[in-house]
Amino acid sequence: MKVLVPVKRVIDYNVKVRVKADNTGVDLSNVKMAMNPFCEIAVEEAVRLKEKGVASEVVVVSIGPKAAQEQIRTALALGADRGIHVETDEIVQSLTAAKILKAVVDKEEPQLVIVGKQSIDTDNNQTGQMLAALCGYPQGTFASEVNVDGDKVEVTREIDGGNQVVSLNLPAVITTDLRLNEPRYASLPNIMKAKKKPIENTSAADLGVELKASLTTVKVEPPPTRQAGIKVGSVAELVEKLKNEAKVV
Repeated sequence: MKVLVPVKRVIDYNVKVRVKADNTGVDLSNVKMAMNPFCEIAVEEAVRLKEKGVASEVVVVSIGPKAAQEQIRTALALGADRGIHVETDEIVQSLTAAKILKAVVDKEEPQLVIVGKQSIDTDNNQTGQMLAALCGYPQGTFASEVNVDGDKVEVTREIDGGNQVVSLNLPAVITTDLRLNEPRYASLPNIMKAKKKPIENTSAADLGVELKASLTTVKVEPPPTRQAGIKVGSVAELVEKLKNEAKVV
């Protein structure tokens, strides 16, 4: 079974995000970039399926600038077999990303696609669902557990009311939630081996997809600065401040 895992290059989650002075977007100058954390979980799950003998090959694909090869190499060091880089310097929105991934799915014909449920930069939580719709595949979103049995996959989903278990026919699309697994660290020998693993370079045009933005960013602003909290001496004082200062009661 072949497993396809899309990975995205984003600002490292430990970095404090800065907004450009003209409010047109986020400042990426000299900022540490990394693989999206939910994509790391997706890669880990695919590698675990390979270690169990369920998957025979793990292919990672990334859409982005030339530097996105760093994140592909990271995924290869974690245990993926080969990479596909759809190179573009343009901002790729969710629907366009899903169309590009659909073209890759058509070419690679994986039995399972594991996608991070969302990226920490745009936070849209759309691409996996759009990809499933475009491919006509069943989908299991917000997965906290995945079990493959023959031509079916059972997915435990995290929902508002608790957990929901769904059984999907393969091929299928799964999006990962935080509690699915704990991603491993790449060892030095595996990092060295990853340098020799193949990465195929292509473009959206080669895949027959037009890079077209359907949304326009009007303005980006940082959140307002929060005031420091204060300590109160009694419940009565707390109620008084909530009523007269905060005016929330």
